[in-house]
Amino acid sequence: MKNILIIVIVAFLFISCSNELDLAPISTPSAAGYFANSDDIETAVNGAYDALQKQGQFGESIFYLFEVRSDNSEESSSLGQRGGAITDMDIFAVQPSNALLSSTWIDSYDGIQRCNAILNNIDKINMDASTKAIRKGEAQFLRALTYFNLVRIFGEVPLVITQTTDPFEAFGNGRDPVATIYNQIIIDLEAAANALPTNQSVVGKATKGAANALLGKVQLTLGNYPEAISALSNVSGYSLLPNYADLFGSGNENNAESIFEVQYSSGQGSSFVVNGEGSGLGEGSVFANQFAPFGGGSLVVNGSANGSNRPTKDLWNSYDQADLRRDVNIGDFGGILYPKKFVEPTAGPLDSDLNVIVLRYADVILMHAEALNEQGYVADGQAFDLVNQIRNRAGLADLTSATVTNQAEFRLAIENERRWELAFENHRWPDLVRTGRALEVINSHVTETSNIPLTLSISTNQLLYPIPQNEIDTNPALVQNPGY
Repeated sequence: MKNILIIVIVAFLFISCSNELDLAPISTPSAAGYFANSDDIETAVNGAYDALQKQGQFGESIFYLFEVRSDNSEESSSLGQRGGAITDMDIFAVQPSNALLSSTWIDSYDGIQRCNAILNNIDKINMDASTKAIRKGEAQFLRALTYFNLVRIFGEVPLVITQTTDPFEAFGNGRDPVATIYNQIIIDLEAAANALPTNQSVVGKATKGAANALLGKVQLTLGNYPEAISALSNVSGYSLLPNYADLFGSGNENNAESIFEVQYSSGQGSSFVVNGEGSGLGEGSVFANQFAPFGGGSLVVNGSANGSNRPTKDLWNSYDQADLRRDVNIGDFGGILYPKKFVEPTAGPLDSDLNVIVLRYADVILMHAEALNEQGYVADGQAFDLVNQIRNRAGLADLTSATVTNQAEFRLAIENERRWELAFENHRWPDLVRTGRALEVINSHVTETSNIPLTLSISTNQLLYPIPQNEIDTNPALVQNPGY
């Protein structure tokens, strides 16, 4: 059972005006009228965390948008889940009508609206000043995380940083420049890093370390290497666990290496319904059922095994046989590979305790090494020391300047290390796009969706996903991404 209790915000505050654009509440009572005391703020902040659990965010979509999209994993389901929406992610056949994209947009803006409601009303509330600052920092962190995902998925998106109280306001928001989105993300994260404590009394809430780690990732994405190094150097109080296997499974969550996780708790039902299973009302995650291999009933106590997010043979073969991470990350069920780190017995159908790891210290170490190398290759310098911490835990020998002789070779070494270390943790596709390697890697990759080998050929426009068509139909101010 998790220590953070996710409470869904009172319905009138956060229910959207339509299924097309989740930016405004429909209620007659205003959100401003709802916020009367510090208890209301606490409930609202818990509701902002709850938004991350949703199907369109870390509840499911992010895995398909950031992992199945890459060469790490593929959609193996012959059932054509979501009407083929997941398979389309895998084979780069995504259309603006894709249902997963629509849920991603809606659930992300719902989360942003929740954060905006807190930030637009908290200063009016009489409450302890230090607690108020922390709650503001949490809302800013959550808003920044959500916009960071949105801008990497869609590129330009509407930047909405004030609470939407009039439903009609939502339909006039056009797309803002990527630079403008990133500027707001940085503003939010810098404020959050200043406001948040090193530790929170409630496990699972955002901390100073989480804000700095995410800020470092944002600055690295932008190519601002000195700023990335500064932020990542400020991430303290965490340590690598000695044993890689101890990072995963519901009994190992929120450990000394964990910086931020989206919390789930079984026993209250599924967080949503998939293929007719699940309650849609609880706090349990769906990953164990979704990712367990077909025929793998013994791996999952209750419900179906849907075979999604299947590791590619390419990923399996890329590991050194001595690498201790391979058999932790990837399981083999009768010749069928599956992402073992996210599969364990569940309390019920689609009802698992498994969290989503968003940020952990190994990621910070590897980002720090990458940023140092981008500033200039130093033979056997600090960047080597950082990467070798990760490799040594995995049972691998040190990298040295004798084998990694220049900046370009170190870039590739970092890329591979991130792939092996962070497999299925929703980094691979953004990493490939960030480093400019996506086209080269994917166009040389053979996927095996539904066990049919398929050689992919993608173009620059497919580095972004299309804007959901139902959003464009609802909001004439939105313009579609090129190529769609």
